[in-house]
Amino acid sequence: MDLRLVARLTTAAPSRVVSQIRINFSMVLNLLLSHSLEQIEDLLHRSFAAFLLEKRKSSKNRKNAFKSAHRYLWNDFIRHFNFLVRKGYVAESGRLTPDGIWAAKLRIDQPLLLAESFRLGILPESDPALLAAVTAVFVNERESDEHIPKNYIPRKLQQTFLNLKKSLAPFIRQMTARGFFVPPLFFRPAVSMHAWAFGFPWEKVLELAECEEGDLAMQVLRTADNLRHIRALEQVFPRAAQTAGEAIEMILREPVVMDYDL
Repeated sequence: MDLRLVARLTTAAPSRVVSQIRINFSMVLNLLLSHSLEQIEDLLHRSFAAFLLEKRKSSKNRKNAFKSAHRYLWNDFIRHFNFLVRKGYVAESGRLTPDGIWAAKLRIDQPLLLAESFRLGILPESDPALLAAVTAVFVNERESDEHIPKNYIPRKLQQTFLNLKKSLAPFIRQMTARGFFVPPLFFRPAVSMHAWAFGFPWEKVLELAECEEGDLAMQVLRTADNLRHIRALEQVFPRAAQTAGEAIEMILREPVVMDYDL
């Protein structure tokens, strides 16, 4: 230990602590899985996020400021809740529907897009390379579909992606119309992940992805994480769950992970 650093830390000002609570569909579904609406409202009322929001208020009436902060979190929760009710994942009573129960297991960035893909039957549930490719579309953060070499685009992959994008378009429009951000679905991550799953060299996949090596490795890891959540749905979608497990084995290899990481 660096004793001088320890001494400085003992007298240093405390670091600013910021709440990481963000109301999203995954959070709402998981709260409803084990709590009533009344219990959830109380949890939000007593949350650290509500306390921080209250501290930022300039109102002299601290009690009213706290109520306002809590109301902000609760209103955002209800906004998500109402959409889930509208789409059949939650009953008006606050209980999860059968679809809501399995969708709650998708603790990922875009649980509803993946859940809707299952409901529409548009996921390639028996092709591990295709499933990895489609899953990569939901975790992508880059915005580029230009200059993808056509000789690396299998016809089946292109058809699967176009069908996915077209089928999800009405649902995405409904989400955006109600103020929910939905990232665009790009084809490039599907192409690069499909190539990687098929055993293409890492250097060639980097060329297809047109990104830094670390970014591609992170995309593979995040895709694998999303596939693990699909694998957890084995009681509802046994074929997709098995295929997801096969896809994970195909994409988690060197240099993304070493043998001792598997």
